Amino acid sequence: MFRQTVYETDRLWLKILKPNYCRQVLDYYKRNHDFLQEWEPQRPKDFYTLSYQKRQLSYEYRMFKERKLIRFWILKKEDNKLIGNICLSNIIMGNFRSCYMGYKLDCDEINKGYMTEAIKKVLDIMFNEYGLHRIEVNVMPRNIRSLKVMKKLNFEEEGYSRRYLEINGKWEDHVHFAIYEDSFNQFFNTKNTKNRGW
Repeated sequence: MFRQTVYETDRLWLKILKPNYCRQVLDYYKRNHDFLQEWEPQRPKDFYTLSYQKRQLSYEYRMFKERKLIRFWILKKEDNKLIGNICLSNIIMGNFRSCYMGYKLDCDEINKGYMTEAIKKVLDIMFNEYGLHRIEVNVMPRNIRSLKVMKKLNFEEEGYSRRYLEINGKWEDHVHFAIYEDSFNQFFNTKNTKNRGW
């Protein structure tokens, strides 16, 4: 079944990118190298190359078609600048209908509400178009900006794990958050009118 690859919010485009966007993606990662390093796993040696990013976009587009992973790249409408992404991974349907979500934003675009705006749209897509039941996010306790986003979007805090993920060469504690289809739609008064499921 064909799935939409471009969505919009008031200020943003959310796009599932093909390999021809590898230059824009590489530029995003290069200009945010220092900013993102604290929050992400250590990168392969060839990560900051066009060939790597082209392969990665090709892989992720294939995973999108296979219904296993979706990465929405965030672009500003005003200048079409690529400023981050939201990734839904480990998508499992059936009687589970759940996934993990991670996200990252350009260092020059923080504290402008872009990530909250983008995640709200992605949640609407995943719950009301794809038919998911639950989306989980894991946040390091010192990541104050992400904790604020979780609160704004009505995520429920469900637990705490020590040394949960290896980030930048160190095993880091994480707080577990989740949001559910019914609570999202109730909180944001979202009407469930789209064709649902895969």
